[in-house]
Amino acid sequence: MAKAIGVDIGGTGIKAGVVDLEHGTLESDRIRIPTPKGAKPADVLETVKQVLSTLGVQDSRLPLGVAFPAIVKHGRTLSAANIAKDWIDFEAERFFEDGLGRQITFVNDADAAGVAESRHGAARDARGLTILATLGTGIGSAFLYNGVLVPNTELGHLDFRGESIEKWAAYSAMERDQLDWAEWSARLQDFFSHVEFLFSPDLFVVGGGVSKHPEKFLPLLDLKTPIVAAVHRNSSGIIGAASLAAD
Repeated sequence: MAKAIGVDIGGTGIKAGVVDLEHGTLESDRIRIPTPKGAKPADVLETVKQVLSTLGVQDSRLPLGVAFPAIVKHGRTLSAANIAKDWIDFEAERFFEDGLGRQITFVNDADAAGVAESRHGAARDARGLTILATLGTGIGSAFLYNGVLVPNTELGHLDFRGESIEKWAAYSAMERDQLDWAEWSARLQDFFSHVEFLFSPDLFVVGGGVSKHPEKFLPLLDLKTPIVAAVHRNSSGIIGAASLAAD
């Protein structure tokens, strides 16, 4: 059985697991440790080491993919929305390879989730343009056209009233502004209606922590495009990162 390790670094937690690449499922327990305060590179690396140690996989020949909440080009992180500014224009892939003593594949976290859902989840066999949106601390996005990833779309940073729309519509805004599901869904409507107008997608997939509760908000959205919850929910980043590493 082909296997790989996926690590998903988020604004609040760092998660990892061993992935069965044939079925796109977790072969191990999902390990989660809180993201260190400030999320500086050295602290994040130490937490990733701790997560991998807890996972207990000794075989360094297994491909290792790391999903990260930033624009990632050729192993370099170019942005930092919910993490330390030290990551901007940072040689992240090389930093992790040096720190872990092995080759890795470093990718954007929403792109990883999109690949997981395209190959093994809600967008499997979908034709045309699938847009995955991860709703959590911020809003990540992934574009897949006939299953092919178009990397580093950043729909959470669409301008809305002078700031990034993720400040208004991310899942974190619900708690921060003490919104109920209907009030938050009205904000999501602003986001998805705008994206629908810009890109005319064939399918929306919603990932991130909130995908555990699709019945609370998806029926409240009024869109022309079908919209479904991610099958792999909060494990999508792990599965996608492992899949891309194995490629």
